[in-house]
Amino acid sequence: MIMPELPEVETTVRGLSPVLLGSRIATVDLRRPDLRKPFPQDLGQRLTGATVSGLGRRAKYGLIETDRGDTMVFHLGMSGRWRVDPNTILTHDHLILETAQGRRLALNDPRRFGFVDLVETRAINDYPAFVVMGPEPLGPDFSARYLKSALAGRAAPIKAMLLDQRLVAGLGNIYVCEALHMAGITPSRAAGRLSVARLDRLVDAVREVLTAAIEAGGSSLRDYVRPDGELGYFSKQWRVYGREGEACTCGGVVARRPEGGRSTFWCGTCQR
Repeated sequence: MIMPELPEVETTVRGLSPVLLGSRIATVDLRRPDLRKPFPQDLGQRLTGATVSGLGRRAKYGLIETDRGDTMVFHLGMSGRWRVDPNTILTHDHLILETAQGRRLALNDPRRFGFVDLVETRAINDYPAFVVMGPEPLGPDFSARYLKSALAGRAAPIKAMLLDQRLVAGLGNIYVCEALHMAGITPSRAAGRLSVARLDRLVDAVREVLTAAIEAGGSSLRDYVRPDGELGYFSKQWRVYGREGEACTCGGVVARRPEGGRSTFWCGTCQR
């Protein structure tokens, strides 16, 4: 299974902003007690009547901040998505928010691997999942110098290290494969042996791939669509992911290697 990654969550947050930002939440309808874990018992009480004062993202988590000092943290799991102003409520619409303006948002999650939590905004950086995370890949702290220091002496493959959320927050399989190809680095290269120059190219590639994916609305995989119901189309720009046996832009052939439930895609000709 493939879950929404950073660009899909960023796209989701941007899609929710025009509907929620500055709006008062009039009703909160919990249509089951849990997803991957139980909904907070006081979720409805703390959100009803609150005004949404900000929306954001940390790694693959969406953040909805209110004027009451609370932030709702949501994770889309494998199949989660928010539906904006749905005509009908579906079986797997498990949380429904309605604003005072009459707009409606439904959190749909057929597999129920996602979750919702509620955290005091002032303590958001102490949220357990965030405490151990590395820097955001689109932020200023993610740099070649940072990677060189963090990867020093590490013999693990660079791909595995980039997927480690303690090193960098929010990177997932698709976009790591794409960034490594753009940077010309083989996924199996020992992370600690990469030079600052190559890491600099890698940082630029990560940022370029993520930015392009966000602009394209993410990649449409299995159940993922944007909040407005449209499909993300970054998959049309994939360089190697999902392209086993096809020609690389360099003239080589894209290869695939299964690894513990996911696949690595790369070109043995231009990635060293």
